[in-house]
Amino acid sequence: MRKQADLLFHAVSLAALVIALVALAVLVFDIVADGGSRLSWQFLTNIASRHPEEAGVYHALMGSIWVILLTGALALPIGVAAAVYLEEYGTRSRLARFIELNIANLAAVPSIIYGLLGLGLFVRFLGMGQSVMAGASTLALLALPVVILSTREALRTVPSTIREGSYALGATKWQTIWNQVLPMALPGILTGLILSLSRAIGETAPLIAIGALTYIPFAPDGIWSKFTVLPIQIFNWVSRPQPEFKVNAAAGILVLLVLLVSMNAVAIVVRDRFQRRGRA
Repeated sequence: MRKQADLLFHAVSLAALVIALVALAVLVFDIVADGGSRLSWQFLTNIASRHPEEAGVYHALMGSIWVILLTGALALPIGVAAAVYLEEYGTRSRLARFIELNIANLAAVPSIIYGLLGLGLFVRFLGMGQSVMAGASTLALLALPVVILSTREALRTVPSTIREGSYALGATKWQTIWNQVLPMALPGILTGLILSLSRAIGETAPLIAIGALTYIPFAPDGIWSKFTVLPIQIFNWVSRPQPEFKVNAAAGILVLLVLLVSMNAVAIVVRDRFQRRGRA
């Protein structure tokens, strides 16, 4: 009976996977059919315009790159530091239990709530305004639960014998963590970072909530510049009545997909290199 239940579970899981892949393939084919003809160097280098044939994604593309790079730079060290504290130092303290409870709560919070939090904390209280820094800080809060949880799981996969051998050679706890534990856990940490940034790069609601613009005639030149991102630009085009803007929106989705795949590919290559180095 148990074997039959396992077979049924695997069959249902396989069927669900096949259906999901088919649906994804249909969506991608439809987007390519609608927006593939619009893709060009001019589309990538032009800014938004009221004339659909002259509109481009340059300012939104640069804004997305600025925001996602800064989000990773903020979320990775904070998330790894929190995970190291929870897993290596504060496993039984009240502060650790308080942090764990809040991480569990943050993981279930809708993204728009992060936008409202970013509006009150970063935009108004800290005076960051509608800047790249405010947007990246808001998305970093969104990414932190995934980074922390994945880092904790990666730290748990490091054998205890590695720690014990390091202690036996006279290393301190921090030296052991920095020189032995973190390098071995780095592939898992990067996996969590990939997942969190993949979610953050497609978010629209938090950035709209903090006041990110739907139109700017320039690309960001620093962390305090005003900005827009590809999802907001796509949303703006979709909401317009002219059918030509729908074609632009489909082309913008393709650009966003290429950016997402390229970012993931770079992160996967870096992760695999560290993984091979750890095995060697």
